[in-house]
Amino acid sequence: MNYWLVKSEPGNYSIDDLARDGKTCWDGVRNYQARNNLMKMKVGDMLLVYHSVHNPSIVGLASVTSTYYPDPTDETSKFCALDIKFERKFKTPYSLAQVKANPKLRDLALVKQGRLSVMPVNKEQWEEIMGIVNPL
Repeated sequence: MNYWLVKSEPGNYSIDDLARDGKTCWDGVRNYQARNNLMKMKVGDMLLVYHSVHNPSIVGLASVTSTYYPDPTDETSKFCALDIKFERKFKTPYSLAQVKANPKLRDLALVKQGRLSVMPVNKEQWEEIMGIVNPL
């Protein structure tokens, strides 16, 4: 299993929308590096859902339920989409400021490549974040 972070603008599609819908097509990615990351995802991979723009924070979990396929919103046929399902919303979001203040996350792509909309998260970073949003 691999771990990823996907960004959305909550005004366009939020974790609450995903919770209501249960699943969705993750489309609209128009960056080649982000597209390549989508193409690497496998069924069962876990996703951190991140709200950008207002109060940027990691807000919940989702999982990948399909391999990639042509993005139905892309007229150029250069980009792909895949299906994800809601896992859960965090009781307390983990803010970008908190992420940046955590020395164990200094190499997280969210810190180094903040504009990328789909990015990998390594196992150590995943475990650090999960330990914070899921305290024992």
